[in-house]
Amino acid sequence: MPKKIPAPTRVEAEGTKPKVIEEFVGRANTKEAGLSIAHMRSPSGWAEPGQTPEFTEYSVVLRGILRVEHKDGALEIQAGEGVVCAPGEWVRYSTPGPEGAEYIAVCLPAFDPETVHRDE
Repeated sequence: MPKKIPAPTRVEAEGTKPKVIEEFVGRANTKEAGLSIAHMRSPSGWAEPGQTPEFTEYSVVLRGILRVEHKDGALEIQAGEGVVCAPGEWVRYSTPGPEGAEYIAVCLPAFDPETVHRDE
């Protein structure tokens, strides 16, 4: 039987400015360890520390630009585009554009603060 998810859970975000993370599926909201799905809204100028996660992260940008730095450079992911970051790959996310960004992030397995391995 399908299970309705009545509301997301707000999750505290890392980074230089306040960012809204609303997790619909994952460890915080549904206790799901295999997958997480979150709606992200980041202001202009937001940036988080670099990370080398143990999970694959898929992001689809709905509005604005999501910048994804990696060891060989950076990608600018615009509205209507997506990006896949593999486990064990160093990445750093930011939203440098004037409107910030709104995007959906899917992590497989689910996002876990213990397996994101943020830079210090």
